[in-house]
Amino acid sequence: MTGGSLGLRTGSYGSLHQGQNGVLQTQNSFIVRKPSRMSLSGSREKERFLHLIWRYLGRRKVGMLILAVFALLAFLTGFITVHKEEASESSGPYIAQTIQNKKNSGVNTVTVCGDINNEPPPIPHPFAPAVVTVSSSSLEHPCRHFQVPPPPPGDRRRIGPRPCPVCYLPVDQAIARMPSSPSTSPVLRHLNYFREENPIKTERHGGSDFGGFPSLKQRNESFNIKESMTVHCGFAKGCRPGYQTGFDIDDADLRELEQFHGVIVASAIFGNYDIIQQPKSISEIAKKSVPFFMFVDEETEAFMKNSSGLDSSKMVGLWRIVVVRNIPYTDPRRNGKVPKLLLHRLFPHVRYSIWIDGKLQLVVDPYQILERFLWRQNATFAISRHYRRFDVFEEAEANKAGGKYDNASINYQVEFYKKEGLTPYSVAKLPITSDVPEGCVIIKEHTPITNLFTCLWFNEVDRFTSRDQLSFSTVRDKVMAKVDWGINMFMDCERRNFVIQAYHRDLLEQMVPPAGVTSLPPPAKENTALVKSDMAGRTPVKKNPIRRGKERKSGSRRHRKVVIGSRDNISAR
Repeated sequence: MTGGSLGLRTGSYGSLHQGQNGVLQTQNSFIVRKPSRMSLSGSREKERFLHLIWRYLGRRKVGMLILAVFALLAFLTGFITVHKEEASESSGPYIAQTIQNKKNSGVNTVTVCGDINNEPPPIPHPFAPAVVTVSSSSLEHPCRHFQVPPPPPGDRRRIGPRPCPVCYLPVDQAIARMPSSPSTSPVLRHLNYFREENPIKTERHGGSDFGGFPSLKQRNESFNIKESMTVHCGFAKGCRPGYQTGFDIDDADLRELEQFHGVIVASAIFGNYDIIQQPKSISEIAKKSVPFFMFVDEETEAFMKNSSGLDSSKMVGLWRIVVVRNIPYTDPRRNGKVPKLLLHRLFPHVRYSIWIDGKLQLVVDPYQILERFLWRQNATFAISRHYRRFDVFEEAEANKAGGKYDNASINYQVEFYKKEGLTPYSVAKLPITSDVPEGCVIIKEHTPITNLFTCLWFNEVDRFTSRDQLSFSTVRDKVMAKVDWGINMFMDCERRNFVIQAYHRDLLEQMVPPAGVTSLPPPAKENTALVKSDMAGRTPVKKNPIRRGKERKSGSRRHRKVVIGSRDNISAR
């Protein structure tokens, strides 16, 4: 191909021409043109227009008016920006939609708060490179053939329930059996919550400013499980729990609660009612990946600052202290029901939670507990049954005898449930093993159906007495009647294996002798009566310094746990 065959390439930036002697030369395609009369007249008109503008701008009134307009625009822009930021902060991880604007004698703006965490994203295993997920069906479970041995012979010096051996997997194997995706929620997929700007009580019984005042009709409709539901679930005055809702939490703590966590452990102490208990036997993996949250009120916070070394780090041992202000109830035990039953609202991005009462000490790793009571059982909710009572009517009588709540309120609640069909527990209810839980520990996967269950359970506590053992079976049975879902109610002796129960502060202070006074061991009968009076079957903090008879062997003190290794069985205290 010769130079002559290239021809011409025309374009916007130039052309190629064949010059003399076959040499290619470039020629600029831009052509310089003389200005036309139209363009000259247009430029003159622009100059006249600009001259007029500057002439009028020179006048003081016109200039001040323009400056005022610019100032107004700047103010409106700033106001809208700040308002958007506040709205975003107050809404948090929820979407609000106003649906109603009237209610009887007063104005009550009712809003639907849409929880965007109904289907949480899968959360990877902690330290994934070191852990290999094991299919539950691929290998036989090491604890498959484990059986709980019979209880030891009776001991006059120890009356009441005892812990029993529990087969746990080593921590790394327990983590490997964590499901890779959330459990399926039967029927219910989307759970939303009511927000009421001005809650108004319309019926004689039930409700509060904090939880709202759902009518009896709304209460009954909430048990009709559907794919999408809106229910009352505490925090009635806001869509971001803890932000101007009652049970208020500082913004820095709220942001921490709204982080994504695979597993959390939570507890609470209100009214300085208990002494904080530090967890034991927690693996290094859990210490790094499982946060421990302790909710306290300002009274408990003040005590901790003087006694527990609580400082600006907000840490006391493993516990991250979260101070709650503007608590909604006067009864500390009722305030404790808020985090106990509504953890899914305080932690909208958590997959698994373990709740323990403030008087309990956790002595087994959280991953081992989850594997034993949820993952191994293919369950999403686990709670221990009461060690002695299985019937709601018996539980009500025990509460009245113990002065746990006023008798009239307990009678009203039980009669209400009786009219709804509550019957005494019998073997006819099997495979349900009990109607009465020991509610100091709750192990839960946060799914729409388990979140709904604890919402409805809280609503019963808010409507009737704070004794949650009385309302548990009613909510459970109504939910189970609508959907294929169940609760793992494990033995109370298994619960006592992974938590140690202490006395409340007021009982401990009664046991401590005054300074300078030598305490003598009580007589045998008094000692027995003291233990009998403790309904939870707990042992006294201090043992008698004088031992009679043969020394007890160390191996028989307490059943702690049985850890199954890869080859050998390891028994650990």
